Amino acid sequence: MSTGGFKTLLRWHWISSALCLIGMLVFAITGFTLNHAADIEAQPSLTRWQATLPAPVLAAVQAARPAQAGGSAPVPATLRQWATQTHGLRLPAGLAPEWSDEELYLAMPRPGGDAWLRVDLRAGEAEFEDSDRGVLALLNDLHKGRHTGAVWRAFLDVFAAGCLVFCITGLLILHRHAGQRALTWPLTAAGFVLPALLVLLFIH
Repeated sequence: MSTGGFKTLLRWHWISSALCLIGMLVFAITGFTLNHAADIEAQPSLTRWQATLPAPVLAAVQAARPAQAGGSAPVPATLRQWATQTHGLRLPAGLAPEWSDEELYLAMPRPGGDAWLRVDLRAGEAEFEDSDRGVLALLNDLHKGRHTGAVWRAFLDVFAAGCLVFCITGLLILHRHAGQRALTWPLTAAGFVLPALLVLLFIH
Protein backbone atom coordinates (compact mmCIF):
# COMPACT_ATOMS: atom_id res chain seq x y z
CA MET A 1 0.00 0.00 0.00
CA SER A 2 1.35 3.42 -0.93
CA THR A 3 2.01 6.13 1.66
CA GLY A 4 -0.93 8.19 0.36
CA GLY A 5 -3.25 5.20 0.49
CA PHE A 6 -2.19 4.41 4.05
CA LYS A 7 -2.81 8.00 5.14
CA THR A 8 -6.31 7.77 3.63
CA LEU A 9 -6.85 4.50 5.50
CA LEU A 10 -5.80 6.13 8.78
CA ARG A 11 -8.12 9.06 8.09
CA TRP A 12 -11.11 6.76 7.56
CA HIS A 13 -10.17 4.82 10.69
CA TRP A 14 -9.98 7.78 13.04
CA ILE A 15 -13.06 9.48 11.60
CA SER A 16 -15.17 6.31 11.94
CA SER A 17 -13.81 5.70 15.45
CA ALA A 18 -14.65 9.27 16.51
CA LEU A 19 -18.17 9.04 15.09
CA CYS A 20 -18.86 5.65 16.66
CA LEU A 21 -17.02 6.06 19.98
CA ILE A 22 -19.93 7.14 22.20
CA GLY A 23 -22.33 4.75 20.50
CA MET A 24 -19.95 1.82 20.94
CA LEU A 25 -19.48 2.64 24.63
CA VAL A 26 -23.25 2.81 25.18
CA PHE A 27 -23.84 -0.40 23.22
CA ALA A 28 -21.10 -2.18 25.20
CA ILE A 29 -22.67 -1.09 28.50
CA THR A 30 -26.20 -2.01 27.45
CA GLY A 31 -24.93 -5.30 26.05
CA PHE A 32 -23.75 -6.10 29.58
CA THR A 33 -26.99 -4.95 31.19
CA LEU A 34 -29.08 -6.93 28.70
CA ASN A 35 -26.98 -10.03 29.40
CA HIS A 36 -27.73 -9.59 33.12
CA ALA A 37 -31.29 -8.30 32.78
CA ALA A 38 -32.62 -10.91 35.23
CA ASP A 39 -30.15 -9.74 37.90
CA ILE A 40 -30.87 -6.02 37.52
CA GLU A 41 -34.29 -5.31 38.97
CA ALA A 42 -36.16 -2.16 38.11
CA GLN A 43 -39.32 -0.91 39.81
CA PRO A 44 -41.54 0.67 37.17
CA SER A 45 -43.22 3.97 37.93
CA LEU A 46 -46.96 3.67 37.27
CA THR A 47 -49.42 6.42 36.45
CA ARG A 48 -53.11 5.53 36.33
CA TRP A 49 -56.36 7.40 36.04
CA GLN A 50 -60.00 6.78 35.26
CA ALA A 51 -62.54 9.28 34.00
CA THR A 52 -65.94 9.52 32.37
CA LEU A 53 -66.07 11.04 28.92
CA PRO A 54 -68.36 14.04 28.42
CA ALA A 55 -71.39 13.14 26.35
CA PRO A 56 -70.23 15.04 23.19
CA VAL A 57 -66.82 13.33 23.31
CA LEU A 58 -68.39 9.89 23.78
CA ALA A 59 -70.76 10.52 20.88
CA ALA A 60 -67.83 11.48 18.63
CA VAL A 61 -65.95 8.32 19.60
CA GLN A 62 -69.01 6.15 18.97
CA ALA A 63 -69.52 7.80 15.59
CA ALA A 64 -65.90 7.14 14.63
CA ARG A 65 -66.14 3.41 15.30
CA PRO A 66 -65.72 1.40 12.07
CA ALA A 67 -68.92 -0.09 10.73
CA GLN A 68 -67.34 -3.50 10.17
CA ALA A 69 -65.77 -5.60 12.89
CA GLY A 70 -61.98 -5.51 12.67
CA GLY A 71 -62.01 -2.28 10.69
CA SER A 72 -59.63 0.58 11.35
CA ALA A 73 -60.19 4.22 12.12
CA PRO A 74 -57.94 6.89 13.66
CA VAL A 75 -58.31 8.29 17.15
CA PRO A 76 -61.05 10.92 16.97
CA ALA A 77 -59.71 14.47 17.26
CA THR A 78 -62.32 15.23 19.94
CA LEU A 79 -60.94 12.45 22.16
CA ARG A 80 -57.37 13.62 21.65
CA GLN A 81 -58.32 17.19 22.54
CA TRP A 82 -60.18 16.05 25.67
CA ALA A 83 -57.25 13.87 26.84
CA THR A 84 -54.81 16.76 26.38
CA GLN A 85 -56.94 19.40 28.08
CA THR A 86 -58.11 17.33 31.06
CA HIS A 87 -55.15 15.02 31.72
CA GLY A 88 -52.19 16.48 29.82
CA LEU A 89 -52.09 13.31 27.70
CA ARG A 90 -51.07 13.74 24.07
CA LEU A 91 -52.45 10.87 22.00
CA PRO A 92 -50.43 10.25 18.82
CA ALA A 93 -52.66 10.94 15.84
CA GLY A 94 -50.85 8.38 13.68
CA LEU A 95 -51.53 5.38 15.95
CA ALA A 96 -54.47 3.20 14.97
CA PRO A 97 -56.52 1.97 17.94
CA GLU A 98 -58.12 -1.45 18.18
CA TRP A 99 -61.89 -1.22 17.87
CA SER A 100 -64.55 -3.65 19.02
CA ASP A 101 -68.28 -3.35 19.70
CA GLU A 102 -67.53 -2.70 23.37
CA GLU A 103 -64.37 -0.61 23.48
CA LEU A 104 -61.59 1.41 21.91
CA TYR A 105 -58.12 0.29 22.95
CA LEU A 106 -55.01 2.30 22.10
CA ALA A 107 -51.56 0.82 22.81
CA MET A 108 -48.71 3.33 23.13
CA PRO A 109 -45.47 1.39 23.65
CA ARG A 110 -42.18 3.30 23.73
CA PRO A 111 -38.53 2.63 24.64
CA GLY A 112 -38.28 2.12 28.38
CA GLY A 113 -42.00 2.20 28.99
CA ASP A 114 -45.50 1.38 27.92
CA ALA A 115 -48.89 3.03 28.03
CA TRP A 116 -52.45 2.26 27.00
CA LEU A 117 -55.87 3.87 26.92
CA ARG A 118 -59.16 2.02 27.00
CA VAL A 119 -62.56 3.59 26.39
CA ASP A 120 -65.81 1.76 27.11
CA LEU A 121 -67.99 2.70 24.14
CA ARG A 122 -71.23 2.08 26.00
CA ALA A 123 -70.62 3.51 29.46
CA GLY A 124 -68.13 6.17 28.35
CA GLU A 125 -65.55 5.16 30.98
CA ALA A 126 -61.93 5.88 30.05
CA GLU A 127 -59.02 4.13 31.74
CA PHE A 128 -55.34 5.00 31.26
CA GLU A 129 -52.11 3.45 32.51
CA ASP A 130 -48.49 4.47 31.93
CA SER A 131 -45.51 2.39 33.03
CA ASP A 132 -42.02 3.96 33.06
CA ARG A 133 -39.21 1.44 33.68
CA GLY A 134 -36.42 4.01 33.99
CA VAL A 135 -33.30 5.14 32.14
CA LEU A 136 -31.65 1.71 32.03
CA ALA A 137 -34.69 0.17 30.37
CA LEU A 138 -34.73 3.10 27.94
CA LEU A 139 -31.09 2.47 26.94
CA ASN A 140 -31.69 -1.28 26.66
CA ASP A 141 -34.66 -0.72 24.33
CA LEU A 142 -32.64 1.75 22.25
CA HIS A 143 -29.96 -0.96 21.95
CA LYS A 144 -32.55 -3.39 20.58
CA GLY A 145 -34.42 -0.81 18.49
CA ARG A 146 -37.61 -1.72 20.39
CA HIS A 147 -40.54 0.63 19.74
CA THR A 148 -38.13 3.29 18.45
CA GLY A 149 -39.59 4.15 15.06
CA ALA A 150 -38.09 4.35 11.58
CA VAL A 151 -35.68 7.23 12.23
CA TRP A 152 -33.86 5.47 15.08
CA ARG A 153 -33.73 2.20 13.13
CA ALA A 154 -32.17 4.10 10.21
CA PHE A 155 -29.61 5.57 12.62
CA LEU A 156 -28.76 2.06 13.83
CA ASP A 157 -28.10 1.01 10.22
CA VAL A 158 -25.79 4.00 9.69
CA PHE A 159 -24.06 3.34 13.02
CA ALA A 160 -23.53 -0.31 12.06
CA ALA A 161 -21.98 0.80 8.76
CA GLY A 162 -19.65 3.15 10.65
CA CYS A 163 -18.58 0.30 12.93
CA LEU A 164 -17.85 -1.86 9.88
CA VAL A 165 -15.64 0.88 8.44
CA PHE A 166 -13.83 1.17 11.79
CA CYS A 167 -13.25 -2.59 12.02
CA ILE A 168 -12.20 -3.12 8.39
CA THR A 169 -9.79 -0.18 8.38
CA GLY A 170 -8.41 -1.42 11.70
CA LEU A 171 -7.82 -4.84 10.17
CA LEU A 172 -5.97 -3.28 7.23
CA ILE A 173 -3.83 -1.23 9.63
CA LEU A 174 -3.04 -4.42 11.55
CA HIS A 175 -1.98 -6.01 8.26
CA ARG A 176 0.32 -3.06 7.59
CA HIS A 177 2.09 -3.41 10.98
CA ALA A 178 1.89 -7.20 11.35
CA GLY A 179 5.50 -7.65 10.27
CA GLN A 180 6.74 -5.72 13.32
CA ARG A 181 4.26 -7.29 15.78
CA ALA A 182 4.48 -11.06 15.97
CA LEU A 183 1.30 -11.49 18.02
CA THR A 184 -0.94 -9.64 15.57
CA TRP A 185 -2.41 -12.63 13.75
CA PRO A 186 -2.45 -15.08 16.71
CA LEU A 187 -4.46 -12.55 18.73
CA THR A 188 -6.73 -11.81 15.79
CA ALA A 189 -7.34 -15.53 15.28
CA ALA A 190 -8.03 -15.95 19.00
CA GLY A 191 -10.81 -13.35 18.72
CA PHE A 192 -12.54 -15.71 16.27
CA VAL A 193 -11.58 -19.11 17.68
CA LEU A 194 -12.56 -18.43 21.31
CA PRO A 195 -16.22 -17.45 20.60
CA ALA A 196 -16.50 -20.34 18.11
CA LEU A 197 -15.29 -22.82 20.75
CA LEU A 198 -17.71 -21.44 23.32
CA VAL A 199 -20.59 -21.88 20.87
CA LEU A 200 -19.54 -25.45 20.00
CA LEU A 201 -18.87 -26.57 23.57
CA PHE A 202 -21.46 -24.77 25.70
CA ILE A 203 -24.40 -23.74 23.50
CA HIS A 204 -26.71 -26.55 22.45
